[in-house]
Amino acid sequence: MLQASRQWKWIPCSASNLLLLELNPKAQLRTPFKLRQLTNSALDGGCFSLQDAAFYEQVCSYLKGFNILSDEEICHIALNATAAKFQLKPQLAKSWFFKFYTGSVPSTEAIVKLTSAEQSGQFLIIECQDSGSLCMNLEATFKLDENLSLKQFEVIKVLNDRIHPILTASAVQKRA
Repeated sequence: MLQASRQWKWIPCSASNLLLLELNPKAQLRTPFKLRQLTNSALDGGCFSLQDAAFYEQVCSYLKGFNILSDEEICHIALNATAAKFQLKPQLAKSWFFKFYTGSVPSTEAIVKLTSAEQSGQFLIIECQDSGSLCMNLEATFKLDENLSLKQFEVIKVLNDRIHPILTASAVQKRA
């Protein structure tokens, strides 16, 4: 597993119009986040902070507990989630793309399902508030409707009544 380092640097790249994370002089992670989505402080660049590192480690630890993702996949998800949490401007909810969750079992996990008119897919909740949750797409692409889609690791804020649990208590008991 890739350990967080104070040498890592956030780089707003005007050539690609994306936020990059320099892991070392020869390796960079390209996030899907466009410069217009970034906070003013993110546009100034900066080092990977202690707050960034703590969240990155928290996400890695959480995902590792499922025993279904490789270390490389976990690292990629966690770094993009960290970028989304600390480098992006706040978003308004865009819940109209998603179907309501009508079940009675609330989601207790950070990996959830969202369902649009086009498909269902897995998302990672990055921030959860009373008004809604910031969710990161874990699918290769996710069709919001016939014209719009999210690339892997792009984020969208949704009202919490759209979030479907992936595992319910009964499904967890069946697996145990």
